[in-house]
Amino acid sequence: MKPETDLVPTPSQTVGPFFAIELTTVEHCVKCVASPQAQGKRVWITFRVLDGDGVPVDDAMLEIWQADSNGKYNHPDDVQPKKLDPGWIGFGRIATGEDGCCLLETIRPGNVAQSAPAQAPHLTVAVFARGMPKQLYTRVYFAGDAANDEDPILQLVPSERRETLLARPDPARPGYWSFDIRLQGDKETVFFDV
Repeated sequence: MKPETDLVPTPSQTVGPFFAIELTTVEHCVKCVASPQAQGKRVWITFRVLDGDGVPVDDAMLEIWQADSNGKYNHPDDVQPKKLDPGWIGFGRIATGEDGCCLLETIRPGNVAQSAPAQAPHLTVAVFARGMPKQLYTRVYFAGDAANDEDPILQLVPSERRETLLARPDPARPGYWSFDIRLQGDKETVFFDV
């Protein structure tokens, strides 16, 4: 390279957001992962996605997988000898709004007993957002659930960081829970390398 060459940086590029073009349109969002016939306790979880400065991320997409109320996934790899709830979908896709929030309607999952000890009721969440070339994976557990103390995955997380994986009940609305996903910074959500 010649010493007199003037190097000019190219403009920065971000990933997306392209979700609103197809993935998070009204017909492609899956805001309820259980049909009205699904068994179990119906719950609603308000997710809020925040960046490192605590600013709401208004164009993130979340994909959610979870077991039914008996702890069985709607997936051929789940070989537990349990019968799958016929009203169970088990997969959701939701987009955040201007306030960084989105709402998922579901059934509180059961313990997943594919190995011992059983995993506590949880949701697996993939977070997609602009500027992230690869999605981030986390879990949502329910605060106060006694099974959390024995969950083998939750026990891998340092005790001081486990709070970032707990959904909290909304005292004003029975059946409603809230869960913040902090992408970085203070109280960053624990993300898993999968």
